[in-house]
Amino acid sequence: MSVTRRQVTTAALASVPLAFAATGTAQAGGRRPRTLYIAGDSTAAQKYADAAPETGWGMALPFFLRKDLRVANHAVNGRSSKSFVDEGRLDIVLDALRPGDLLLVQFAHNDEKDEDPTRYTEPWTTYRDHLRLYVDGARARGARPVLATPVERRRFDAAGDARPSHGEYPAAMRALAREEGVALLDVQALSLALWQRLGAEGTKAYFNWTATEQDNTHFNPPGAIAVARLVARESLRTRVLAHRDVRRLDEEIPESWIDWPAPGTA
Repeated sequence: MSVTRRQVTTAALASVPLAFAATGTAQAGGRRPRTLYIAGDSTAAQKYADAAPETGWGMALPFFLRKDLRVANHAVNGRSSKSFVDEGRLDIVLDALRPGDLLLVQFAHNDEKDEDPTRYTEPWTTYRDHLRLYVDGARARGARPVLATPVERRRFDAAGDARPSHGEYPAAMRALAREEGVALLDVQALSLALWQRLGAEGTKAYFNWTATEQDNTHFNPPGAIAVARLVARESLRTRVLAHRDVRRLDEEIPESWIDWPAPGTA
């Protein structure tokens, strides 16, 4: 289903966390702050009061970044690298990008859904083709593209080992990053290692497990904070970000900092 540019703009603005709104205007007479844009799916997206305690890791990322590096979270539930483009959402992000900004791209969860032609991409062909649209679009505007392999689901085998769930998609993204000289945050490998350390029982405290739901894909506040910390640390390690850009990497982040606004109020 296609949407109008106005509808996409409204949805994109609604997805921007409160942390963005709080720093949304440049200081008078000062240098324009850089913005880190997130293009992705429900694992990163802003959640609202009707979805709590489900939490996207993009909601927690601002806690690890200095205030002069803003976060604009355009990740949306259910989108793939293809449907995000087809709905005009990438165009909205590219229109907003300015030289020096960052475009962080994480897709695969919905690209894998081969029963849905509006979202499915094949790892080594159409998935990479669509990712190139993000990379080329950012570069054309003087912004820096950053590819992030998809965060892992909670999946364990009978022996209690964390198992990968994304097939060839992470490998295809890693190969594209090498070919195009794009910074890569290997969130898939990092999150898989974290789930392994926490174990099958320990990870339940990081995913959206409630009295009525056992969700092994989406996070609660501790999980979102943990993944956002991985993203921030890996951004520093890969020199996507400098030490001056990050904060609190080794500090405890209170769950109470997570906020789920009413729909349309973010």
